[in-house]
Amino acid sequence: MLAIAVFAVGTVVSLAASQRLVTRLERIGAWLGLSEALLGMVAALAADAPEITAAVSALYGHQQRVGAGVVLGSNVFNLAALLGLGAVVAGRIGLHRRVVLLGGAIACWVAIVAVAVVSGVLAVAAGLALAVAVLGLYLVLLGTEGRGIAGRVMDGAGLPWRWQAWLRSAVTEEEIELEDAIQPGRGRWPDVATAGVALIVVVAASIAMERAAVSLGRHYGVPEIIVGGLVLAAVTSLPNAVAAVYLASRGRGHASLSTALNSNTINVVIGLLLPGVILGLGRPTPETALVVVWYAALTVAVLVLAWRHRGLSRGSGAVVIGCYATFCGSLLASAYGLAPAVVVPVLSILAAAAVVAGFRRPRDPGQGIDEE
Repeated sequence: MLAIAVFAVGTVVSLAASQRLVTRLERIGAWLGLSEALLGMVAALAADAPEITAAVSALYGHQQRVGAGVVLGSNVFNLAALLGLGAVVAGRIGLHRRVVLLGGAIACWVAIVAVAVVSGVLAVAAGLALAVAVLGLYLVLLGTEGRGIAGRVMDGAGLPWRWQAWLRSAVTEEEIELEDAIQPGRGRWPDVATAGVALIVVVAASIAMERAAVSLGRHYGVPEIIVGGLVLAAVTSLPNAVAAVYLASRGRGHASLSTALNSNTINVVIGLLLPGVILGLGRPTPETALVVVWYAALTVAVLVLAWRHRGLSRGSGAVVIGCYATFCGSLLASAYGLAPAVVVPVLSILAAAAVVAGFRRPRDPGQGIDEE
């Protein structure tokens, strides 16, 4: 069937071109003198190109469930693959608590905004404004390490010196975690041209992939939320997952948290809220509400585990993967009209996080890389 061939080719080409885009944009960013933390955001944006393009294409084609599903389902998959699977493979991923708190605050804010928008409580434009305001301050902080413009903003906001010092330390520690994952090399003008071509290829291939997936879903009677929230979400996120597992297997998985959280934030802002303002998100549905609540709840659970143990152990990773499996089951059940309830899976996530965080202690508390 032609649609199957288009989907397969579009997937391979899109993911391969996105990897090329990541490396070239990292080089360009280093050439421009961007900080390590900002290079991480640039890399996350480039790696998110397939899911963002697929989501925008779906929204443009009035497939709101597919579009929202790609972004939000990808975010759930990122948490399970980058962090859960990475921790299982590595045995333990040590993290700085300041990074967990700083990145986690931004991630939770954006996740809450996404929940409010997708559930219809908050207008899309208002949600975009709230998310961009916080993300913008975060980017300024990353780019200046809390000095310059960011320092003046903090002074104007009346933040005590110790809090300013804490924020600067958090940014520095995030850059330390990203060092192993980001090795851009020296950029040149040819990298700009290559990045432009790669971006065009990613966009074209991702659109073809999304439309083929929707066509196949219609042909085989697969609900739109499954096509977007499970199939396209997982496929478009594979490069990030493979890279994270590769680094984790070599004891260099410290960047996984920042990568996952930054990727999820960019997905929501650029892949959901921004096109949603222009193209609309449609009426709230139980299925999209289920996905966004899982995304928000699993984000909180992962952050609780990471902060409690100064990282993620193999056991914590297994819990996160188990939550993703439960998410898939609950979404399938909801899409096919078997179990529309949202409360039970969410409470299951939070209960699992509370049990592991409260009663399980790492074998060696000193294994964390944060000394406070």
